[in-house]
Amino acid sequence: MISGRKGFTVKHTLFASYIAYVVQAIVINFVPLLFVTFQKDYGLTLEMLTLIVTINFIMQLTIDAVSVFLIDRLGYRLMVVLAHVTATLGLVGLAFLPELLAPNYYVGILISTLMYAIGGGLIEVVISPIVEACPTEGKSATMSLLHSFYSWGMAIVALVSAVFFAVFGVENWKILSCIWALVPFFNGILYALVPLYELNPEGGQKGVTGLFKMKFFWLMLVLMFGAGAAEQAISQWASAYSEVELGISKAIGDIAGPCAFGILMGSSRVFYAKFSKKLKLSKFMLVSAFLCLASYFLAAFSPIPVLGLLGCAICGLAVGIMWPGTYSLAAGAIKNGGTAMFAILALAGDAGCTFGPTLVGFVSGMFEENIRIGFLTAAVFPAVIIVGVIIYNRFKAKIKRENKEE
Repeated sequence: MISGRKGFTVKHTLFASYIAYVVQAIVINFVPLLFVTFQKDYGLTLEMLTLIVTINFIMQLTIDAVSVFLIDRLGYRLMVVLAHVTATLGLVGLAFLPELLAPNYYVGILISTLMYAIGGGLIEVVISPIVEACPTEGKSATMSLLHSFYSWGMAIVALVSAVFFAVFGVENWKILSCIWALVPFFNGILYALVPLYELNPEGGQKGVTGLFKMKFFWLMLVLMFGAGAAEQAISQWASAYSEVELGISKAIGDIAGPCAFGILMGSSRVFYAKFSKKLKLSKFMLVSAFLCLASYFLAAFSPIPVLGLLGCAICGLAVGIMWPGTYSLAAGAIKNGGTAMFAILALAGDAGCTFGPTLVGFVSGMFEENIRIGFLTAAVFPAVIIVGVIIYNRFKAKIKRENKEE
């Protein structure tokens, strides 16, 4: 164990980790709520908005890749505190840089995006292994519960933002950005104090080369890519979809779209955490993948606004288990995967997070900004998950033998 300040226990470590995923939710989901506002106030096109999402996740991808080689050298505490510092600076910068760089508002938004994306990338890489190393029982349940806080964070961001905009006006979004910045600021201080634990203290860790020699690990990478893409393709565009395609007011659309998505995604993760001993993870993931595919079709084809919003919400319920479930499958099968395993899996997941919403944005732009067609195209991602889980179920005995031989 890496000692913390006296009086702090593993419960405080877990609490800080839960809040870290709320921070992750803020840096990913706050700006998409402002897409239509950015179009009106700064004259941004759909392609420029798409680039904001793309840059966010590309930076997270870059951090994921670099972290594979740096975290074990620099230490988890330094990296996790740095994650919160950069997230704080990015959210504060979002409130001030666009105006400071006027008339180059877009440049200010992109610089802020790069800054908080560094924090998001580091959080994605370090938090899961920190929690995996904590002396707790029921690792898959703990992991699912951990990732549920991203979902609750997403719902909180959408709900609080909607209420703030309704009361104070969307033109005061910069104040809200500074308020959100307080979350990573204080959680970073907490992480400087709590105890941290070593991952795989006995027997060392499997190296990057060893991981890539395993066919099972490649399958996990495909599942992580599909999980990230399926989740973010809808969640990043749900607010704009509600306003533009369905003609629903921003407040109602954000609550019924992104907020409902987050609540149902969190509910799915808490449900699995509670009943994990009675549920077979791979089967739960397969059923969820089919439900996810149905939700994409509903959002793409429904002529009734309420059903379109229902499609977005159901997608949250369906994708809830995908990301933490893949982590659990990998951690359970690959002994001594260590930091490298979590970092590379996060890299694959963030690659999906980058590609999914980017595909929706570009395809929608090609068809006169029709987000429905973008959603229809992105239905390929839950299909990838279905195929991946079927392969896992069919060859899991062979996979176990392969893992023992490595």
